Parts: sequence; C-alpha cells; structure tokens
Amino acid sequence: MLALRAFIPEEKLPRRTQWPLDVPCVAQLAHEGMTFERPVTFIVGENGSGKSTLVEAFAEAWGLDGQGGRAGRKYVNDRPKTALGEMVQFETTPAGTRQRTGSRSNRKGYFLRAETAFGFMNFVSGMRGYWDEDTATMSHGEGFLTVFGAMFRERGFYVMDEPEAALSFQSCLRLVTLMYELGRSGAQIICATHSPILASTPDADIIEVGDHGFRRTEWKDLAVVDHWRRYLNNPEAYLRHLRD
Repeated sequence: MLALRAFIPEEKLPRRTQWPLDVPCVAQLAHEGMTFERPVTFIVGENGSGKSTLVEAFAEAWGLDGQGGRAGRKYVNDRPKTALGEMVQFETTPAGTRQRTGSRSNRKGYFLRAETAFGFMNFVSGMRGYWDEDTATMSHGEGFLTVFGAMFRERGFYVMDEPEAALSFQSCLRLVTLMYELGRSGAQIICATHSPILASTPDADIIEVGDHGFRRTEWKDLAVVDHWRRYLNNPEAYLRHLRD
C-alpha cells in the first residue's frame, strides 16, 4: 500500500459550501476522509455522482497530471489543479512517501482518463518513457491495452477514470487480470468505473458513491450489478416502453 487515506485539512476548506463540496461524496470526504484498505479500490456510481471528481482530485493530489499521463513528467505541476485537487491530501505509508518525494525518475504511476486518453496517447507515442507503438493506427481499445501493457507494470500509484469506455468484454477481463497482478506486486490502484466486470476484480475494495455520500459494499450488492443482471435476464422489461 502507498496511500492509506485521502482527506481535506480543515484549513483548506472554503468558508462557505460551494462546488464540489456540495456533492455528497465530496462532502463526506471533507468531513471524515476516505480510507484505502486494499491495493485495488473501485469507486462506483451513476453519472453525476462525483466519482470522476474524486479520482481526478486523487490523481492531482498525488502529483499526477489531471489531464492524464505518467508520474514524473517534467511539467506536470505547471497545470492549475482543480478546486478539489488543491484541497486533498494523503496519509501515506513509508513506501508511499518515498514515491511522492523521490526524484522524478523514481516516481511510478499513471492517470488514465478515458475522455482525454486517446489524444494524449497519440501525442506521446514513441517518446522516451512511454511506448514505441503508434497508437494512431490502432482502435481505441487496442490503444488502451498498449498503454496498460507499457505503463502499468511497476509498484506505482495508478488512477483510472472509466477505462472500460474503449474496451470489449474480453479486453475488460484482460484489464482485470492486470489490476489483480499489479495489486499483488505492491502497486496501488484507484479506479472509477461503471463496469461490473472491472469491479469484480478479486480482492478489490469497492466504494459506492451516490446521494448517500460513499460507503463500502460487496460486488453482489452494487446497484449496477443488479441492473445488469435484471436487464440481461429480461431486456423486454426495460425496452417495452419503446413500442408504446
């Protein structure tokens, strides 16, 4: 483990409640912090629940570029952070402290943000410290898998925001395998997802966010798992209104 807890110090809180502190999961983070109990953590919730806001801030607080990319980039800290990224801090293990305060060349990690990933991948393909393949000639899914294979290999801090966006069923399973193996190697992963496949990664911790704030839950009890199970068992129950 590298990070044990994310929190917002009282002195960092604004004097009045404003976005994003009015989002329930962010408000709870400000009130009590979020602990990380296992090497792989999934943050699961509906659109607008705040899960992407959380993982973006976690990436920035760790020193990763909020637009995506690897740890140790020379100009990563030149970009202005999000409001929440400016507030969040981490309690870390000794290994986590060494990761964050060591030289740029020794910092290991990556923030994969689905909405900006493909353009960034095409820009850095072939650059030193990335990968040799030309992702511009690949599908989105192939490009994502190239990034996973090249950048998600060491005992670093990895943050992902909806990586399933470009992945097929089989590719999601490949990512499950990679995350499981990374977690066992000493790396730490925090991933926001809608995918019941990714969330089923063995030994992962699952935090569900919503109007309630956030809470730990089991895979079988996730709302998204229940919805997919019901839909696959009986699509007509969801689609019959289309014929009305």
